[in-house]
Amino acid sequence: MKRARSKPALAVPARLKPVVGALSRESITVEEGWGSSNIVLKSNGKIFVMLVGSEVVMKLPKSRVDELVAAEKGWRFDPRRDGRLMKEWVVLPSKAPKLTALAREAHAFVAGSRSRLRRGV
Repeated sequence: MKRARSKPALAVPARLKPVVGALSRESITVEEGWGSSNIVLKSNGKIFVMLVGSEVVMKLPKSRVDELVAAEKGWRFDPRRDGRLMKEWVVLPSKAPKLTALAREAHAFVAGSRSRLRRGV
């Protein structure tokens, strides 16, 4: 009879530690993404934050992504690098401030929260 192997605990990259810490009271999971260096944060099985290489990518309402792109605080996510941009995903610059606040918005968005969030960006 084969025993199921338990996976070792996934190390949270330094870039995402403040986000994971801030959302520790929520039911989130930290998992490996589809690439060798990709990490995803999920809420109820839905991805809301990804670390893709060195870039942080978040799922937000299209209107919020439009706002961040217009303010030059991020750009639209092109996962296939073929020009087909994802409307509800934003890539944030490596030195982006307010990652935790945006992650809270992303978490609320995928969780279906209707509450108004104070925007710190």
